[in-house]
Amino acid sequence: AVVSRGAKVWRWVHVMEGARIGSDSSIGQGCFVGRGALIGDRVKIQNNVSVYDGVELRNDVFVGPSAVFTNVSRPRAAVRLGRDKYQRTVVEEHATIGANSTIVCGTVLGHHCFVGAGAVVTRNVPPHALVHGNPARIRGFVDDANNPLTIPPESVLRAFGIEDFKAENTAYEDCKQTQNSDDPRFLYCVETETLYRRCVETGTLTVQSSSP
Repeated sequence: AVVSRGAKVWRWVHVMEGARIGSDSSIGQGCFVGRGALIGDRVKIQNNVSVYDGVELRNDVFVGPSAVFTNVSRPRAAVRLGRDKYQRTVVEEHATIGANSTIVCGTVLGHHCFVGAGAVVTRNVPPHALVHGNPARIRGFVDDANNPLTIPPESVLRAFGIEDFKAENTAYEDCKQTQNSDDPRFLYCVETETLYRRCVETGTLTVQSSSP
């Protein structure tokens, strides 16, 4: 294993051969770091977290206590899989994962996203998205300092497009109760995870297809 300069590994931590821990990271008590797990610089992992083979935590990621990662989507005790069958999970820079969250393998958690405590993440999380629940759903967006936003940052729209915010048959009456953007042209519906362009004159909503 490689444990870089300044990293702190607390007691009762098991680090397997082949794991990599970046500089100035902190691995809390009772953690497990699997063979092939990649942990970046300044990552903070709280107590009782298992980072299995195939999991990559990039720089400045925070993982709350007892969060769970996986690397096989359909495990069976009687079926032995080689390492080449493990599914990769990537947590991008500055992401936060709350206590007791479960991150299903094969997903990408975008930079600066925030996963609420106890969430079950079963699909990719866009950058800056705030998700919680079982299964986790987008409930809003946060900036670099975790302050709430009402619409996705332009960088999110450019990177992902509107296809990640699924459009459903949602009437204006349903949407107007959700968070309103400071920009009167846009409205984000939390329940359907849809960003709408709003006509100021008529109040008509259309699904937004390009960045503001």
